[in-house]
Amino acid sequence: MHLAKKKYARVGFIKPIGPKLFMLDGVQMDMDAALIASIYGLEDDRRLMSPVVIGKGYTKQYLGGEIPAGLPLERITQACRELEEKNNFLIIEGSGHGGVGSVIGINNAQIARALNAPVIMVASGGVGSVIDAVQLNLPLFKQEGAEVRMVLVNKLIPELREETLGYLDRFFANRQQLVAGAFDYSRTLANPTLVDLSNLLKLPLHGDQHARSRIVHNIQLGAASSQRVIDTLQDSTLLLVTSSRDELIVTASALYNIPAYRKKLAGLVIPGHAPISEISQKILDESNIPYIKVEKTTAEAFTILKEHVSKLTADDHEKIDLIKHSAEKILKFDAVDAMATQQRRPRLRVA
Repeated sequence: MHLAKKKYARVGFIKPIGPKLFMLDGVQMDMDAALIASIYGLEDDRRLMSPVVIGKGYTKQYLGGEIPAGLPLERITQACRELEEKNNFLIIEGSGHGGVGSVIGINNAQIARALNAPVIMVASGGVGSVIDAVQLNLPLFKQEGAEVRMVLVNKLIPELREETLGYLDRFFANRQQLVAGAFDYSRTLANPTLVDLSNLLKLPLHGDQHARSRIVHNIQLGAASSQRVIDTLQDSTLLLVTSSRDELIVTASALYNIPAYRKKLAGLVIPGHAPISEISQKILDESNIPYIKVEKTTAEAFTILKEHVSKLTADDHEKIDLIKHSAEKILKFDAVDAMATQQRRPRLRVA
């Protein structure tokens, strides 16, 4: 989207099937469509950007005949037509694997064919996993008459990037798909922000609100002595401190305003049913350290945080800037653009 906007005056976005319900200014949308609308100021197009949202009960209504069989695809084609009329370039984002949406008669392959849209298939991982994923999904697109023109390989291991793309080029050399390298695996993009974890726990983030988009690189249990915990802090650590550990809460709060420790200490999650003591609470608030108070055990909170897979939000400014910067260095948009528009294409490498 960022690269397209550097080339074209008007760039649109649509996610035909939306499996994750989100409300943006009173309009029901898919979460990813809402994200793009918020980042790029496309709120006026939000009703077109997410024409079919599969919320609770939608599938049963469709199978039960309450939603006419042709209505979902009709809404998608109409929304796409309107967006094409007002934009120079339109990005159509699929949902999950090729078969998503089959239950309501509009999977990704069927939509691609109905919209006459060339397909870029995104696959992550190494050589074998990419080939397996493509070969699993490709027959459905062929069956529906949709053309998969490119395989975009994401989350590449940086030191193996060229080797991986070389082997994939060999495999796809005699096939109809071009191979392009996308982003290298990034710890920064994979890790959550403080506001992301606040949303995950459904609890407010107290303290420094300017740090909401700070990325958490490490999650650490404050189980040892206060000195030991502080000595073992790593870069941008979220520290779990039981509400009864007054000395550690006070120590962390005091250290947060020392630059050398602020780099290491992103914030606190304070689990426990016991209230924080009055004096500790006062020091905690005055320090302005970001913290979330959780009415769970330390073990429960730690498990939730460690198992969480971070999703990008419009508040993740640091991540969004990194994505744009990385895209400018890694992706050759003109080659992707040519791939989408040419009828007969020479072999090319986009990396």
